[in-house]
Amino acid sequence: MAGTLLAPRSGIPLERLVQVAMERGYTAQGEMFSVTDMGRLAQEALGCQAEVLYGGLGGPNRDHVLQHLVAGHPLLIPYDEDFNHEPCQRKGHKAHWAVSAGVLLGVQGMPSLSYEEDPELPGLFHPAPGTPRQPPSLPEEGSPGAVYLLAKQGKSWRYQLWDYDQVRDSNLQLTDFSPSRAADGREYVVPVGGVRAGLCGQALLLRPQDSGH
Repeated sequence: MAGTLLAPRSGIPLERLVQVAMERGYTAQGEMFSVTDMGRLAQEALGCQAEVLYGGLGGPNRDHVLQHLVAGHPLLIPYDEDFNHEPCQRKGHKAHWAVSAGVLLGVQGMPSLSYEEDPELPGLFHPAPGTPRQPPSLPEEGSPGAVYLLAKQGKSWRYQLWDYDQVRDSNLQLTDFSPSRAADGREYVVPVGGVRAGLCGQALLLRPQDSGH
């Protein structure tokens, strides 16, 4: 899904991604319990830049993540998935990956000239085509309901808007391997240090190889 956002015409088949991941020892069943391995896979298979984010989506990382999304680049986030695909907190027992393709920001004033108002939804502004994407003044951390991620989990048919803080909190509590998976008799590739070392508080920022970063 992130690959189609990075290079819309070059879609890499899922089977190819799984094949490379298995050959490199990143996965046994299609699972990916390491953000670092997911980054290596993205670099090799998608030919993109991959930056592993440590320390969670909040604090000093927050503006970095939001500006990455405003620039139009995808973000891969491990999180606990609820029944409706939205983030929850299950200590990593429901760990899945989501891709975020954009962000909805609640701002106090009118954005700059590089944004255009939606013709059907007054008060909703989109980046104007052909202009550099200047991030508006980002809402303060902790201001409720001001930041939503446009995100999608692999089994979901459509994008959803998730409260940024809920995604941050779900990502920060990925600590344990699912007992049901541990008991299902199948083999999984789990990094040294387990789910906590491989996923907790980490995310993956992907950029086209030719971007300025």
